[in-house]
Amino acid sequence: MKRTVPEFAVIGHPNEGKSSVLSTLAEDDSVRISPVPGETTEWCAFPVVIDGREVIRFIDTPGFQNPRRVLRWMQEYRGDEDAMLADFIESHRADPAFHDDCELLTPLRDGAGVIFVVDGSRPVRNVDRAEMEILRLTGRPRMAIINCKEEETTWLDQWRSEFRKHFNAIRIFNSCRATYGERIALLESLKAIDQELQEALETVITAFRRDWAARNARTAAIITAMLADALSYRKSVALREGQEEEQVRRRLHDEYVRYVEQLEQRAQRRIRSLFKHNIFDCRLPPQSILHENLASARTWQFLGLSPKQLILAGAVGGAVIGAGVDVAAAGITFGVFSGIGGVLGAAGTALRGRELLSGARLLGMRLARERLQVGPVTNIQLLYILLDRALLFYRHIINWAHGRRDYDRCEVPLARAGARHGFTTTWDRAARRSCERFLRAMQEEETAEERSRASAELQRLLEEVLEGISVDRIRTGRE
Repeated sequence: MKRTVPEFAVIGHPNEGKSSVLSTLAEDDSVRISPVPGETTEWCAFPVVIDGREVIRFIDTPGFQNPRRVLRWMQEYRGDEDAMLADFIESHRADPAFHDDCELLTPLRDGAGVIFVVDGSRPVRNVDRAEMEILRLTGRPRMAIINCKEEETTWLDQWRSEFRKHFNAIRIFNSCRATYGERIALLESLKAIDQELQEALETVITAFRRDWAARNARTAAIITAMLADALSYRKSVALREGQEEEQVRRRLHDEYVRYVEQLEQRAQRRIRSLFKHNIFDCRLPPQSILHENLASARTWQFLGLSPKQLILAGAVGGAVIGAGVDVAAAGITFGVFSGIGGVLGAAGTALRGRELLSGARLLGMRLARERLQVGPVTNIQLLYILLDRALLFYRHIINWAHGRRDYDRCEVPLARAGARHGFTTTWDRAARRSCERFLRAMQEEETAEERSRASAELQRLLEEVLEGISVDRIRTGRE
């Protein structure tokens, strides 16, 4: 009977990448990964479901238990070749010495293709040759994956030579570093192992790509909503008699930082869930700028626009620039305190550029009837920094393979070379105009319709940026 859902049994030795390959391909971090032989004793299916429909199924299998004895039986078999696997399972099912072999071969009997995973950092052994020959004799479509965990290439030629004798396709695949693009490329390679699989796998690949685009669109919406909440923040507090204004300023500043960081954390949890990281913690690299507090000087030094870009933003944005990066005893105020800092334009920004960007100037604040008015944000640099933090987190999440468990050896760098570590400093003028319109729309004088239009524009921009990050492209342009 022809299968409507492609199915592949993932086969290999413990601690050689079998389970991590399966976990990464299926985007399922519930797959048990263990270096201990015998942990997997029953085959288990991991379906990939998109829009409520199963599109492909991967099967975790035990390792071979007695490959040489299984191979000898198959070589001596004289029955109908199409019934060989069923006859082997039937005749050995009750023998504990062949339990794992029967479990491994059951999905193949039922029509599953083969993905055979080996550790390419070691030489080929005779037991490997026996297993490869068993898989060849099954007659099932077969792909061999060389899992180069440490980028060891000494034995690659030997593995390739052996694989050419037994498999329809060969691919090098680092399951702990595989990106979305590499997963798609592997699925493309699977199409070549059997012509009958091509149409079904093309449907799977199309579904994967559409699903990824839908996730990016939802991520862009999450980031846009988070930014809208952060930038439109407003609060008015009464100053009681004898109360120090500076103390109130400090308290409100700290409250705002905590509020924005809570917004970020909630957005990050939703993004993690979108990309199916539900169980294990995708730890940030120790050197990641995302470990820094939002109000830290390093955050403002390495993320967002450069001083020159901020001055140019002031030239076209007027009051949108606010008073640059304002650092006082209370920390960076982000332009949330209304007052003289919010009306500086291009001339003021250029004239005071060194002072503002070094954090020497204290923003004014609005006092109305003994009340301190906080917000909305006037400092566009905060928008770019929040964008950079969200995009860096997104890049980390999509590049953390589901089969990865080496949290104590996290080596994926988030910061690119250069003075600025984020993405926004590379954006072109059109992209920045979208950001300026969005920040302006968060001001109270704008209508709901204008806010909705500016949010939709920023969301479209972010969808393009996220797609670029997915394929390791970053939106660039000239000033």
